[in-house]
Amino acid sequence: MVVRGYRRLWATYLLLLINIVVYAIEAILSGNIFWIDINVLAQMGQLNYYVINYRWYWQLITAMFVHHNIIHLGFNLFWLYVLGIQFERSFGPNKLITVYLLSGLVGNILTVFLLPLIAVSGGASGAIFGIFGYLLLYGGVVGGNVRNMILYGIFIFLINISIATNIWAHLGGMLLGMVWGYYDAKKVLSYRYYYAVRRW
Repeated sequence: MVVRGYRRLWATYLLLLINIVVYAIEAILSGNIFWIDINVLAQMGQLNYYVINYRWYWQLITAMFVHHNIIHLGFNLFWLYVLGIQFERSFGPNKLITVYLLSGLVGNILTVFLLPLIAVSGGASGAIFGIFGYLLLYGGVVGGNVRNMILYGIFIFLINISIATNIWAHLGGMLLGMVWGYYDAKKVLSYRYYYAVRRW
């Protein structure tokens, strides 16, 4: 349900701060503010070998706050701010944090199964794609243009593919967000219909 006129925006800034602090720690350990050492990424991010063989399951969470370089961080912070503020104003801070964490988690779990054991991954983009997918399908259902929103989501997903992109994290996060947004919007519409019929 949309939380209209929500004024206490803090969740977006908290997520931004955590990502910045984690990157600062990465930079200190790497001795380089611009490019993070691969060994630091393997420890703080997600190395599939560690997750599967050593059961470092905590990496599935930490990886969504870890970034490879300062440009990677900058892009993700920008989109987290733009989409996060929009989401938080509509649905509140708790929902934003929940969607961020679960979308990032699903994307990272998909990464474990679909990328090689030696793959090292990290970044907030899977979680951000979850926020994007939620907003997309929620708006599509409420606005009656689901098909167009799905096509738009596919387009945005495709233009973000590159050699260094973890497409499975993006895909897992976006799919979870889209399904979640679709479900919540349908639920809101059914409530509106029920109360409208009841009044009539």
